[in-house]
Amino acid sequence: MFRPATMKKLSIITLDKYTDSAVRSLHEASIVQIQDISERIQEDAEWKQIFKPGRATPYLGKVSSLLMKTSSITDFLKSVRERETGIMPLVKSFINPPAIEKKEMEDLSVEELLNKVGDLIEKVESKTNPLSQKLNNLDSEKTKLKNAHKVAENLINIDIDLADLQELNHASFILGKISDESLIKFKENLKTLRSDEIVVFDYDADEKDFKNLILISLNKLEDEISYILRKVDFEKFEISGLSGKPSDIIKEADSRIESINQERESIEKDLAVISAEWFPEFKAYKEQLEIEKQRSEISTSFGETNNTVMLEGWVTEKKLQKALDIIEDSTEGNSVVEVSDPDIEKDDIPIHLDNPSFAKPYELFVKMYSPPSYREFDPTILMAIVFPFFFGFCLTDAGYGLVDLIIGVIIILGLGKNNKIMKSFGLILVACGAWTLILGDITNGFIGNLFGIGALGDFIPVNNPLIIPSVNAFVFPQNILIIALLVGFIHIFIGLSVGTYNNFKIGATRDALGSQVPWLILIVGIALFVITGSMYVLAPFLIATIAMLMFFNGVLGFMDILGFIGTILSYSRLLALCLSTGGMAMTVNILTQITGSMIPILGLIIAPIIFIFGHIAVGFFMSLGAFINALRLHYVEYFGQFFIGGGHKFKAFRARRKYTNIRR
Repeated sequence: MFRPATMKKLSIITLDKYTDSAVRSLHEASIVQIQDISERIQEDAEWKQIFKPGRATPYLGKVSSLLMKTSSITDFLKSVRERETGIMPLVKSFINPPAIEKKEMEDLSVEELLNKVGDLIEKVESKTNPLSQKLNNLDSEKTKLKNAHKVAENLINIDIDLADLQELNHASFILGKISDESLIKFKENLKTLRSDEIVVFDYDADEKDFKNLILISLNKLEDEISYILRKVDFEKFEISGLSGKPSDIIKEADSRIESINQERESIEKDLAVISAEWFPEFKAYKEQLEIEKQRSEISTSFGETNNTVMLEGWVTEKKLQKALDIIEDSTEGNSVVEVSDPDIEKDDIPIHLDNPSFAKPYELFVKMYSPPSYREFDPTILMAIVFPFFFGFCLTDAGYGLVDLIIGVIIILGLGKNNKIMKSFGLILVACGAWTLILGDITNGFIGNLFGIGALGDFIPVNNPLIIPSVNAFVFPQNILIIALLVGFIHIFIGLSVGTYNNFKIGATRDALGSQVPWLILIVGIALFVITGSMYVLAPFLIATIAMLMFFNGVLGFMDILGFIGTILSYSRLLALCLSTGGMAMTVNILTQITGSMIPILGLIIAPIIFIFGHIAVGFFMSLGAFINALRLHYVEYFGQFFIGGGHKFKAFRARRKYTNIRR
């Protein structure tokens, strides 16, 4: 419980014909981590004489190809499905998302699965491809119409059929938009050509500091004019294929675009119907193909002979018997399994954290820092107890704590239904909110100074009966500081005790005596000094601490005392955040009161807005601050006393089934 799960190493040899059955059974059980032995076979001469590296199954190429196609169709069906719009569906999806319905799948062989998925793709593509092609054609046509519309808008002042401009044999037309500055340069450069063979018209464009430009010239001058235009800021209007007057082109384009939008809407409805029918099916088969791909690839981690296959793996001691039974059943008894304890020095042992359910959510925090090593103390349970308390101490406002607790419950019942990480976060938030509610009540924190607190004002003239006067944060902040430092001493003492135990267990006696034991002695001395009030009690402990530091760490070891003092004082942040939460909440209350009392009529409207949104902002930022600082006190101050880390997570060979169940 306070250590990573005990691991067992499995070495399995079975006949080649049972490999697929064993792999499938272990994959579905999701309790064994497969270890890659192909590299060892290539490097170890003895192993190389017996085994050759395993190969992927012959189906891998087909599975991968079909998976890509299935993924593409799944993504397409997802993009065209009918969706509810607006804020309420979004809120509903957060508070009460629909549970994921799993599809019952037949236990098919790989070949049967490939054939079934191939037929399914052919059937659905026969329905979607024509509609998809129509959409592409409509989009292409719409793009052309928009371009024509844009050109026509720029030429709206020209009452000429644009088709006529394209039918002249000896003259060419160039139309476009040019900046005022570039127009001056262009006209200067144009003087090098024969002016009697060129006609230039310009008029104001819709865009400021730009002109629409029309050039008429003989065909022989078109290339030279184009060369000059390329050197200035000129945007050419492409009129090829356009016919009719610009005003008529605009009307026809608008009419056709509206028609296209209607056609597109009709096609999208047809596709939404297809998506509703086939999207769940494709999600399920995509998942099944992903699982088959994993099974096809895992064999590259094995060793093989002509008739046998060898694989190695890791399993927790708790699941060992289940793994052995699965191997026995799937190979019909035609297998040899060797179970051994890991070699601490040689083996790269995977780490599986094994904690009670209340502490499980906090494993995420430990893994974020680093999984512990195999022989190391697992701090998850203590973190599950202390982290919510630190959060509540930092926030210390019952009102905000109540809101956090409610949000946590909503997350658990909503997003947590389908997402384990969100459920874990919701459970953590509930615990944090509960501690905040408790500590806020006893320290007189409820939406700042909302309840009557004497000299600071009576917003609601009702005293909170749960307040403990001696820890009223608004009246006796010094007592809160003393409690914060006391908590720090206890927290560090636990960390140092764990670190001492770890070091003695792994034989690092000098590290324990030089880095942890001196501080344990000093903390005991300080505790006795606080109880007795006598420096004579503290002195021997202080001398022993300094002597051990200097003996094991050199003369400068004495300076470590400053670092230890800094570590303890770091816990004063608990007081700082406690008071800052109350202060910011009080500020919102005071602003609300001033606005309501000093601004006639309008103040009655503005005051509730300030109160609600002010406290939402304060509650959010202070909750975030409480979360970060509670985490920091663990990562820096607490873990720094004992945690080594460096382990790597146990990764079971797992068939991840989110949308499917296998029908046995």
